[in-house]
Amino acid sequence: MEWLYLHMPISGVDIFWPGLVILGLGVGILGGFYGMGGAWMITPGLNILGFPMAFAIGTDIAHIAGKSIVSTMRHARFGNVDYKLGVAMILGTIAGFEVGAQMIMWFERIGKVDLYVRIIYLLILAFIAYLVYLDFKKLKSKKEVGSAKVDKLETGITWYKTLHKIKIPPVMHFKEAMITCSVWLPLGVGFFTGWIAGILGIGGGLIRMPALIYFVGCPTHVAVGTDLFEVMISGLYGAFTYTWKGRTELIGALVMLLGASLGAQFGAVATKYFKGMQIRILFASAVACAAISILLKLIARIYHIVVLDHASSVVILGGVFVIMMVILIKTIAGMRQEVRMKKQQLT
Repeated sequence: MEWLYLHMPISGVDIFWPGLVILGLGVGILGGFYGMGGAWMITPGLNILGFPMAFAIGTDIAHIAGKSIVSTMRHARFGNVDYKLGVAMILGTIAGFEVGAQMIMWFERIGKVDLYVRIIYLLILAFIAYLVYLDFKKLKSKKEVGSAKVDKLETGITWYKTLHKIKIPPVMHFKEAMITCSVWLPLGVGFFTGWIAGILGIGGGLIRMPALIYFVGCPTHVAVGTDLFEVMISGLYGAFTYTWKGRTELIGALVMLLGASLGAQFGAVATKYFKGMQIRILFASAVACAAISILLKLIARIYHIVVLDHASSVVILGGVFVIMMVILIKTIAGMRQEVRMKKQQLT
């Protein structure tokens, strides 16, 4: 079965290439749906398939750049991309990314990159899952106490309302996002998410999408599209800087793109058939699966428990599969309903 394995010339490891295609397809669907590169699943996934962590990060970033271009174009057709807001975040993202990438090089020099990256991943994923859960709980509470007319774009967590009151010049209006705020707010969010992106090897969408919703105040669908636009830019820069540092396996990235290019288009279309809160809940579910998987992997490495190492793969792949099925079933149902309505209108 040697033909099922590809040799990675830079890192020197042999990788099961059908696993790369499946990983790319699944994360393509989820990335297009959630508005991110999906690296928060791909980096651990590549590491599980056999890539050293530093190479998993660099290869993942290269894959992000190509896939995000496809997803951004799809979302732009639906009016879900605020280019002005995305551009406002780019400078902060690039500066933060370079700081994070330099930290990874330092972690590698002291021989702690695998341990530190997994711990940071776990903490970030756990926090985001809790954040979305808190959002759902607060929004549900508003409805139960008699707020009969809760705006469909509203969130339970409204930190952005406080941040919008800080009017440090220049103040800008962002049309698609329907917000007016100091330009320093998206720049600051961009720097922080770029820093996390550089450390974790992600396009930043893992935290940028919820940050756009809870800190900047974007409607969920616009946050998804704008996030993908920003992921595309930061991904292109990240691919360059990690390739320059010799930590990118372009062959692996190209294999993943075979599945990701198809999955990304479907994921972007699927957002039409989900409400904002539904997208956020499914996002939190995927994040929780990734967090559990990384925790199992960490325990397995520390205590040398082989069964937990295998269980980590089952959790993340199983979780991705279940969420994809939910997206697929609801999207197909929504498409069928659209067809029926069009037929009724014609008759």
